[in-house]
Amino acid sequence: MAAGAADCFGVLVVADPSDDQLEELGPCRGHAVVQLHGSETVERCRELAQLLGGVRLWKALRVRSPEDLETATAYAGVVEALLLDAWQPGQLGGTGHRIPIAWLEGFRPAFPWWLAGGVGPETVAELLDRLQPDGLDASSALEDRPGVKNLARVAALLAAMRGSTTG
Repeated sequence: MAAGAADCFGVLVVADPSDDQLEELGPCRGHAVVQLHGSETVERCRELAQLLGGVRLWKALRVRSPEDLETATAYAGVVEALLLDAWQPGQLGGTGHRIPIAWLEGFRPAFPWWLAGGVGPETVAELLDRLQPDGLDASSALEDRPGVKNLARVAALLAAMRGSTTG
């Protein structure tokens, strides 16, 4: 669980990038990962991977139903990892809503996946113990208000992760 500076890298979060934005998404801008948060299809992700050689791609999927998890497996071999977040109308993420745990139990894709949505000190142990995601995306559950992290909640999250049987 120990991470060093070599484990930290920039992630550029975008939604439905157009071809005229490709230069901004390339590796010369200082990020190692482009995280796609829009309605990018498997085919579009494959195309972007070819056009953006040298940048790792992660795909965020907003899960509306258990069937969406079947769709998730189609991204294997196209993107490096998935970020699963709860679907909310009109929002691409950062809502703090959780995907029902029952939907995710037994979800074991052939490539890494991260869980977002409602990840905080109170929920992290259960999420790690029951779901075993490869990573967690914790943001709004750690904020006093949008964009302002509560450092005590961040510390509590890390402590809870260390105390998890799988952490």
